[in-house]
Order: sequence, then structure tokens, then C-alpha cells
Amino acid sequence: MVNYYIAPRNLLPTESMKVNKIMAAKLMLSLALVFGFASCSKNSSSKNASSATGWKINDKKGGFQLNTKYKKQQALPGLVLVEGGTFTMGKVQDDVMHDWNNSPNQQHVQSFYMDETEVTNAMYAEYLYWVKTVFPPTDENYKNIYEGALPDTLVWRSRLGYNEQMTTNYLRHPGYAYYPVVGVNWIQASEFAKWRTDRVNEATLEKEGYLKKDAKTKDVSAEASFSTETYINAPTKAFGGNSDVVLKGKRGKSKDSTNLYATRGSGLISPEYRLPTEAEWEYAAASDVGNREYNSYKGQKKYPWKGSYTRNGKRQVKGDQLANFKQGKGDYGGLAGWSDDGADITNVVKSYPPNDFGLYDMAGNVAEWVADVYRPIVDDEASDFNYYRGNVFYKNKIGEDGTVELVTAETIAYDTLSNGRIMAKNFPGQIAQVPIDEKETYLRQNFSQSDNRNYRDGDKQSTRYFDFGSEEDSDKGKESKRMYDSPIHNVTKDSLDNLVRTYDKSNKRTTLVNDNVRVYKGGSWRDRAYWLDPAQRRYFPQDMATDYIGFRCAMSSVGPKSSKKKARN
Repeated sequence: MVNYYIAPRNLLPTESMKVNKIMAAKLMLSLALVFGFASCSKNSSSKNASSATGWKINDKKGGFQLNTKYKKQQALPGLVLVEGGTFTMGKVQDDVMHDWNNSPNQQHVQSFYMDETEVTNAMYAEYLYWVKTVFPPTDENYKNIYEGALPDTLVWRSRLGYNEQMTTNYLRHPGYAYYPVVGVNWIQASEFAKWRTDRVNEATLEKEGYLKKDAKTKDVSAEASFSTETYINAPTKAFGGNSDVVLKGKRGKSKDSTNLYATRGSGLISPEYRLPTEAEWEYAAASDVGNREYNSYKGQKKYPWKGSYTRNGKRQVKGDQLANFKQGKGDYGGLAGWSDDGADITNVVKSYPPNDFGLYDMAGNVAEWVADVYRPIVDDEASDFNYYRGNVFYKNKIGEDGTVELVTAETIAYDTLSNGRIMAKNFPGQIAQVPIDEKETYLRQNFSQSDNRNYRDGDKQSTRYFDFGSEEDSDKGKESKRMYDSPIHNVTKDSLDNLVRTYDKSNKRTTLVNDNVRVYKGGSWRDRAYWLDPAQRRYFPQDMATDYIGFRCAMSSVGPKSSKKKARN
């Protein structure tokens, strides 16, 4: 095969000029189109211009402000992200009690954060230190605040057991610093979560320059302390209205009228710490994500770990227990020289392997308070999304001047619990709360009253009492026909202001259930393996405490369900 070469023809000068002009024109047109598209793209996707109005966003001269640089919520101290999903709640593998307490139902839980361990003695001692420092019990106005926050250390006492060393040492001694706190009732656990919210947000705002450095320790007092909700709703009143502490703009150097104070829109203020709901706790403990294959669960777990056995199968620790629980009558820790669960009472947190979410001690060690009011079954017909029983809706109290009303030393609200203990419901500097009224409930379909603890009760007739038509009866008649007829103990004061405790000794009471009993989940060092199942549930009065119930905090997740860009196996 012969290849032929054809030499290019030499162009005449006039022809060459024409070609150059055409090429230049095409180039100019291409550049114009590129810049035009780029300009349109930039204007349409600009984060500094509103897609609704075209107005500037985040203009230093004023106008609408939005944190366009916000990426995602960060895990705050102690928290682990639990990606939400669908699961079967209340499904137990053993039900020897046959107590109509676990009815399997499908629920969906949104993503949330949860403490990787139980709240420890060290964490709670920090709370007590802050309360005692800011609200000294030597001051008559605040004496009940500190006393109300103290755990009940007498829970360790037994009629036929010598446990005095735990009574005197367990809460305070550094040898127990990283053991889970006990002797805390449900109300105290809830108050700790509120306090924790304020302290974390206070530290964040200090770090970002919106609060004076070290004010949280040097300038804090009963009359001047930080409250998250106060700062959001009335920043000039936070820290007692001290403008030297609450700075205008970052480090007080704002030269314009924008971004003087941090807001929810800034992304700096975190959602509140709180107790997890029963659905959240069970979902996190079960950690079925470890059995997931694509979009289904393969197999079922009896405990937070894989398998149906409580002992470890790994060679180096073979035979050791995977949780802290009572293994048999009189067997809390095994034999001397080979303690197979490493504890006879509670144990140091993180002593056992975490579950598939990275959470420790979701079975054993201590049982844990959850947010829900107890009812025998979960009413999945009413709700199968973020199920929770216990909503009592409040709103900020507005004063006569039209602004939020703050709690003062004179307006602190106290509760006298059924056992006679006095606890503060709020702290000075916080916004006073009142139940919602008809303004918020009128013609709504999703809620109709402030207190929803008793809604439906998981039974078609329970809110109407067990006798049809009794709602129109007298209050006395209603009391005699309640579905949940629990004992009513009373604590009153005599003429000398002394507490008088009376017991309800009636033998006609039908149940211990009422609107003030809360669910607790998970087994403890005092429990047999039966209670280690995440789906098992029990209840206890919210104002009482034990030596085997502790708690951990949770926090709602804002933004997407998952940080992953796409699902993967």
C-alpha cells in the first residue's frame, strides 16, 4: 500500500485575512457565551442574594441575616450520633411474665444524639458544685435549690445488709468518680439536662466571642447567670443585664447594626440536652444497624450485642460477661480471682464493649430513666413517628410591658414532692413558663390542651374513665371511676410550717400507675439477664430514686437524617 502526501495549498494574503477574521469572531462569541452562562449561574446560585426577592442577604448595612456557611451539626461533649430509622418496638424474645407490657409495634425514630455513657458521679458533682456556688444554700432565698438537686444517698441502705460505705462515699469519693450516678429521681435528671444545655451554650458563645471571657466563673452569681432561652429571647437581660458580659457582636467590636447577638439562625446555639424518649432509647440500645444488609435487617438480636448469650466468645476474654448484671441468686460478680463481669455493684463506665452505635452500657450496670410517662402499652395507632407520651406544652410568660418575664429570687417556683422533698422548678434569670391556653389550641387538629400525658392512654375508653358518660359526673364521682386508681399520699404543712406526711392506706386502689410514673429501661447490676433485653420496660414514680437507676442525656439532630451522601451496604 502506497501512502500519498498532499501538500497544503498556499493561501493568498486576502484569503488568509478572511480566515483570521472568522476565527476571531468565533472566539469572541464563545467567550461571550461562557461569561454569560457563568454570570447567570453565579447570580442564580449566589448565597448572598435571596432567591425569593433578589435582595442582598447578610448585608452589613442591615436586612435579612442568614448563616449561609453553616455545614452541619457537630457532636457536643459526650454525645454520639444515632442515625434514625424504622424498627419494631416492644419485641422481646422472652416474656415469662405475660404482663401485657410489650406489644410489638413499628415505629420510626428521627436521627438524634445520645450520651455514649451514663451520666457519671463526676458529671453530676460538677452540677452540684455550680448550683452550690451560684445559689449558696446558706442564703435563705436559695437553700432549697441545692438541697433539691442532691441525690438520695440513702438508697444504698438495706434492712439486712451493710452498705454504709456506699452511702457515705459513692457520690463524692474519687474512687467512684466515673461510676454512673444513682439516687437521682426523674425530676432531678431532667433538671440536670436543662443545666447542661445552658452551660454548653454558654461555653460556645464565650468561645465565639459573644460573651466575656471567663465570665461563667468570675462574674456569675444568683442575680447574674446565663440562660439559653433568656439570651435568645431577651439578650439584653441575660447575665442580669450586664452589658460588660453580654457583648454586642463578636468580642464587642461590631461596627454595624447586624449580628449583634447570636441567634438560633446563627447555628451556634445547640438544641437542648434532654432525657431520651422510650422509643429513642430502645432503638439506640437494640442497635439493629449491626444486622442491616442493604434495606433490611438480617436476623434478630436479643441483647445490644450480637448473639443470644451474655458471655463473651473471644479467646482472650472468653467466658467474661458482656454486661454488669446479677447472674444468679447471691451472685453479683462471680468468683474471687476470676470476676466474670468485673463488678459487684455498679462499674466504671466503658468497662464493657459498646454496641453498634458506639454506646456503652445500654444493658446492665444501671437501668436508665427515659422521658415517657408509663402506660401498659404503646399507642401506635395514635403515633408511629417519634413516639412519646409526656408532652406538657408551655410558653414564655409575657409581662405587662410586653416583654418576657424573668424568674427572680422572689418568684422561684417550688414543688413539694410526694415524699416531702422540696425542689426548685426554675432558677433566677430563666424565663418564667406558663401552660399554653386557648390561643394556641383553638381549632387545632394536632393538640387541644397543654397537658397530654393522659391522652388516650393506649385504650379507647381510658380518658373517659371506665364508666361511660361519667365525664359529666361530679369530681367525686370521677375520682371513684378512674381507670388508673393509684394511691394518693399527701404532704401538707401545719401551723408551724412543719411538713406533715400522710399515707394512703386504702386497700381498694387498683394500680400504681398515674401521670407521675415514668418508664425506665435496661437491666442493672441488681437485675437478672431477663431485663437486659432493650425492649423490656418498667416504671417507677418520678419523684423517687433507687440505687440501680441512673440516666443519660440525648439531643435532637437538626438537618438531614444522615451525613452520608448515599446509602451503602
